[in-house]
Amino acid sequence: MQKLHCNFFFFSCFVFSATLAHSWSQNREFNQAMNYEGSSDLVDLQYHMGPVLTSPINLYIIWYGEWNPTQQSTIRDFIYSLSSPAPYPSVADWWSTVRLYTDQTGSNITRSIALSGEFYDSAYSHGNYLSRLSMQSIIKYAVTSPYPRALPLNPHNGLYLVLSSPDVRVQDFCRAVCGFHYFTFPTIVGVTVPYAWVGNSGTQCPGVCAYPFAWPKYSGKPPPSTNGGNNIMRAPNGDAGADGMISVIAHELAEVSSNPLWWGGGYVGVVSKDKWGNGFNVNGAKGRKFLVQWVWSPVKRRCFGPNAMD
Repeated sequence: MQKLHCNFFFFSCFVFSATLAHSWSQNREFNQAMNYEGSSDLVDLQYHMGPVLTSPINLYIIWYGEWNPTQQSTIRDFIYSLSSPAPYPSVADWWSTVRLYTDQTGSNITRSIALSGEFYDSAYSHGNYLSRLSMQSIIKYAVTSPYPRALPLNPHNGLYLVLSSPDVRVQDFCRAVCGFHYFTFPTIVGVTVPYAWVGNSGTQCPGVCAYPFAWPKYSGKPPPSTNGGNNIMRAPNGDAGADGMISVIAHELAEVSSNPLWWGGGYVGVVSKDKWGNGFNVNGAKGRKFLVQWVWSPVKRRCFGPNAMD
């Protein structure tokens, strides 16, 4: 079975450009070629024995800051969609490409990701500005808070997802990162567990971290209006901040499952539009639709998603 080089998991899918979308009406502004556009004979991924999450994942969300319940519902439904059936192409179908990666025993990345707990840090326990290292202290706070609020500290198959609200500023957010992943330090949290952070860019930099649902500032276009009239593409769930987070959350979950150290970008393949003009490329639970980034397939040797034209 073909192995992966963890450090290059998303390397060749870094093609998140202005030509992202395609509708059944053949909208020229968003038309995109077939999936061999993301292929390369120069990429030869080799597995270097890094950690791969093959056991069923218990995912714990830490909601940092003040959150809109509608945004929370959208994100929860995406998490449910990773392991839930939905019409093709689905979120679960997209995750099946991630699952092609294996560890040294030949075991594939797990198909099971269960939302197993949530912690509400609405008091901003570590302030409104967070460093990268702050995320580990936030996790420590969430697992040591008084019962029954505390999350379990699960070193066996726990994965912690810190999500910061739109008013929280984070080191390098909008400038260099929209999210990141790593493993906790035992000196801070007590054990080593994988985690990821993703920020809500809805009011800070939607044109950077929620693209293509908002215009980048350097484009000279006006900012998104409340009715979506100035958006590049209408967000599938009606919220550029939350829908932008979905794409980054998907990206980080895929990476942390196969590689804790690499950060990359995203190619989304053929993007369809529903009757309201909302852009999406996969279907999810409860009738939801989402836009997620393709991943490099070690079998097809190219960036791939279930929404490919070919």
